[in-house]
Parts: sequence; structure tokens; C-alpha cells
Amino acid sequence: MKKFIGLLMVSVLGGLFTLGIYKAFFEKSPLIVEHKDNTPNFVTASYHPSPLAAAEATDFTEAAEKTIHAVVHVTNKITSRGPMSLQDLFFGNARERTQVGTGSGVIISPDGYIVTNNHVIDGASELSITLNNNKTYTAELIGSDPSTDIALIKVDTEDKLPYLAFGDSNNARVGEWVLAVGNPFNLTSTVTAGIISAKSRDLSGSNSQSFIQTDAAVNPGNSGGALVNTNGDLIGINTAITSRTGTYIGYAFAVPSNIAKKVVEDLLEYGNVQKGLLGVSILPKNAPYAVEKGLNDIEGLYIAGVEEESGAEKAGIREGDVIKSVDNIKVTKFADLTGYLNSKRPGDIIKVAIDREGDMKTIPVTLSKINTYTLNELGMQIKNISDKDRKKFGIKGGVKITRTAPYLNNANLEGRILVGINSKKIQNVEDAKQIASEINPNERNVMIILNENGEAERYLF
Repeated sequence: MKKFIGLLMVSVLGGLFTLGIYKAFFEKSPLIVEHKDNTPNFVTASYHPSPLAAAEATDFTEAAEKTIHAVVHVTNKITSRGPMSLQDLFFGNARERTQVGTGSGVIISPDGYIVTNNHVIDGASELSITLNNNKTYTAELIGSDPSTDIALIKVDTEDKLPYLAFGDSNNARVGEWVLAVGNPFNLTSTVTAGIISAKSRDLSGSNSQSFIQTDAAVNPGNSGGALVNTNGDLIGINTAITSRTGTYIGYAFAVPSNIAKKVVEDLLEYGNVQKGLLGVSILPKNAPYAVEKGLNDIEGLYIAGVEEESGAEKAGIREGDVIKSVDNIKVTKFADLTGYLNSKRPGDIIKVAIDREGDMKTIPVTLSKINTYTLNELGMQIKNISDKDRKKFGIKGGVKITRTAPYLNNANLEGRILVGINSKKIQNVEDAKQIASEINPNERNVMIILNENGEAERYLF
């Protein structure tokens, strides 16, 4: 026992001795570092420090409540004759086929006027609308305008209907929150949200359109529905999507409310759309001449020509002027200009700001009436001749050829004067329309056209 205790004491003393040597010669003293927090005290860049303020700024509930009951489901029934079988032919029967198309519409007055897209109601033999409360009414077509894809229909009801008033689409801003309300996939009114991605979008390539582009989800059935801002103001009529699949992939387009409102007012007052003409042609910025002369970098629209007796010519606008704005609305592409003009009619006065060789001018221009007409039978566009033409050619009447179909391009007829068809004199556009409608395409017909020197030439067609 004594021997065990002795060995234990020797072991303990040996361990202490070894630990002491390690501490003294091998273990390094700990490095003590004083840490100071030098991180800058950043402040978030926000006008609304409250976490609830951001949610309030994008609250769509009020706009949705104002809109959802004013948007209707539109049903379009088209009855057409199907192919006849031998039995149908023998018994004198003709099979009829009924197709049903659907879309949306926006009630714009308490007495039942509804705006929708022309393609929603095109060819309809029967129209009906269904409210958000599932009440259904038969609708009547008041009028339509294929060029803007806007149509006006009406229902008769003793009840006052919920409606939306047109807002000012010129005030819509890129990046602004918007709601798209419609009836996609035959559902009841559906609300989707997004922002305005761009303005003055042209999908035709002819600079004749001016859509509001949005990333709010729009699908089949949304056509004719409402595009509203967060105040519930109607700023557009949903019209089209860009898609390879037929469903929404991120791009949707709406007719601006100012254009839709003007079309509706014209249909009610005149029965057709009145279009105001400025009377200028614009040089495309990607044209070789524009690139060569450095005109592709200018801010604005370079005027390549001014139409005779147009509002622009009478106001003193010249070739070479650069349009900077119209009624204080900046224009950088042709769709900006055409989009604004589509909201105007003949007789309206607009203020055109131009840059003339570095000198800024603002010129009031009275828009004139578009006096051109397309004669499909002849493959050409015509207009009434001007006083200048009458003096130049020594004539009292006739129509000027302003454009021809591609198959007539080699004839170089543009700018010439059409004075007769088949021995019948043409004094104006109305004469040309009437005579052209009487042409028999199976017979030989003769056009009398004056060339640049005033000489009469005969063209067979």
C-alpha cells in the first residue's frame, strides 16, 4: 500500500514538473485585440420610413373594387354556313354552324354603353354581355373602328349600371402600377397587377398604332377589358398579347384611353371615326439617307415632306423642320405623334414645337380632314387635286394618285392625275369611288391618266 502511494506521488510531481516546463518555454502568451466597430451607420433612402407605408402605396383593393363590377363578359355568336353535302344539295338545305367567341368589355355609362375590342365582336350575328353578378343582357352593336380595334356596344336596362369614366392616358407614366381587369378563360372578372413597361408601342410596323405596354397578366378573354391605375382611372382597353403559345408570357398591350374615348365619341356623333391630318411625312431614323446625313441621332422627328394644302403647310411648317413636341408632349418616334393625333379630329388646333436650324418655334396647326381613299378595284390610293394641280395641268377636276399596289410600282403612277375611267370623267374622289365600283373585272377597262407633262395616257386593266 505504501509502495502504491509513493508511486502515485512521484507520478503527480512528475506531471506538475512537465507542465511547468511547457508553460515556461513552449506556450505563447495569448494575443489580446481590442475590436472597434467602424461600420458606417447607413440610412435607407426612403420617403416612408414606416414599414406599412410601402404596402399602402401599392394597395390595389380600392381600384379593384371600383373596376371589377364595371367590367363585363362579352359573348359573340357567329353563324356561318358549313360545307354542303350531296344530300343537302339535293334537298336544298344548307347546314349552319354556330361559333362562340368570348372577350371582355368596360361599361362607360350608367345607361349601358360598353366599349370593347373590334376583334371581340367582329362578324357577330348575336351579342350578349354578362355582368359580374351573373346577370345577362342582349347587346347591340353601335359601331366599330378596325384601325384602332375599338368597338362600342349597348345594352338596354332600367337599372343604372356601374361604370368607369375615361382617364387621361397622356398622364400615364412608365413604371406606374396598373391593374388589368377582364374575363380570361371564361372566368368571372379577374384582376392582375403589373406596371406600365412602355408607351407608344407599334405592333404593325406601319407606325399607325400607339399601345400602352404592360406586364400585367393578360390572357385570351381579357381582350376589351380595363387597364386602370391605382386610383381606378380607366387608362386603356386591353387588346393584344405577344406570345408564341397563345397565352401570356410577359407582354400585353392596351389601346390608350384617350384614343378609345375619341373613337367612342366619333361613333356616337358621326357614325364613323373622324381622323385629323397634320400633313407631314417623317424620315425614318434608320433610312440610309438619315444615317448618311447624321439625322439618325437627332432628338425628335425629321420632316421629310409636307402635304399640299394640309394644316402643316398652311401653318408654315417646312421640310427639314424637326418636331420636338406636340401640345407639350415630347415626341421621339413616329408612334408618339400618331398616337396623339389619333385622339384628335379635323378642326382641332394643336401646338407643334419645332427646331428649325437651331431656332425653336411653336406653331399652332389646324388639323385637316383626311381626304384620301383607297380604290381596291384599281390597286391605288387617291385624293382630290389641289389648286396648285389645277393650275399646273390646266384642268378643273380629277384625282391625284398618292400610292399604288406593289404590282403597279413599275408603272410609276404616283403623283399623276386620274381623270377618267371607261370614257367617264372623274371630277373628285366621290366620282372615282362610284365609277370604280361599277367596273366589270372580266372586261377590258381603260384609265385616262395625265403624266407629269399634262399629257393624257391610256392604261388598260
